[in-house]
Amino acid sequence: MEVLRERMVHLGYGKFWRSDEIVGLSPIDNGRGPGRRTEVYVATRGEPIVASRTERAILGDMVELPAEGAAASEARDLLGDLLEDLADVPQVLRRLLMNEVGLDVDAWERRITASLAGDSEGDDEQEDLFTEER
Repeated sequence: MEVLRERMVHLGYGKFWRSDEIVGLSPIDNGRGPGRRTEVYVATRGEPIVASRTERAILGDMVELPAEGAAASEARDLLGDLLEDLADVPQVLRRLLMNEVGLDVDAWERRITASLAGDSEGDDEQEDLFTEER
């Protein structure tokens, strides 16, 4: 991958930076959430910039990727963000969703986790994510 020179990269929430000045991307592990996804290290600054986009999304804007690769990368980012949000759904709400509309949050978490891990075993025996009974 080659970084495209003089390309403006969107970091989220109105923040942009030149692609050739970005020297490092680090996902935020502690305190990660809306508006806090990635630390972006820039050659001209001592402190990293906090970006609301994932490191993969930012990197995708910095380099030229084939269209399929960019779309797949964005889909993986979307699934990762969804998985993080699903982890915050309390058990009471999970049971309510299962009982009222047949949505199995636990099954969706397992399926997304397997998909992000590249596990294709579950494709043959896909679990029912919605139940017929209510």
